[in-house]
Amino acid sequence: YSLGNMLWLFGIHQSVIYSSILEPLLIINITENIAGQAIPNIINVSQVTTYGLMGGSGSTICLLIATFLVGKNAMTKNVAKMSVAPGIFNINEPVIFGYPIVYNITMAIPFVLVPALGILISYIATATGFMSPCVSLVPWTTPPLLSSFLATAGDLKAVLVHAIVLVLGVLIYIPFVKINDRVLEKQAAMENEGEE
Repeated sequence: YSLGNMLWLFGIHQSVIYSSILEPLLIINITENIAGQAIPNIINVSQVTTYGLMGGSGSTICLLIATFLVGKNAMTKNVAKMSVAPGIFNINEPVIFGYPIVYNITMAIPFVLVPALGILISYIATATGFMSPCVSLVPWTTPPLLSSFLATAGDLKAVLVHAIVLVLGVLIYIPFVKINDRVLEKQAAMENEGEE
């Protein structure tokens, strides 16, 4: 999954990896969870999309929130404003190409790290019995927090874990938003010097 997110950094849609290699296996896992009395699979399509795709690939809803909290650059703030509505439904192409994420080395670490962290935290919370496993196939466009509630058949502890993952994601993105702002500021200064 992290490899798929890394491909986004080069402009290659992560579904090239995710849809063709991982998704069939994850769908089998959720189907087994739905069918049986015992829940055999912690990792499944609903778990990955719920905790690893908050706002789309790279969990970019966290990036949008971080931008609103600490962002200073007018362009990225405008992109964030326009991206909120689709981002709530896990559609993030406006962020991927408008912020941008593609070819933006300053966003590489959080873009790959935050989804992997969300999947790991939800795995640990499920494996330790803190929250219920995902037993319902939830559409990938289901908004964050609601998706964890539906995927676990109404477990409020899963929503709590989801909220924790969301907050951690925002905290991870914040320093990179600040770095990105400084890079954009320097680029603008260099362009102004070149025009003079």
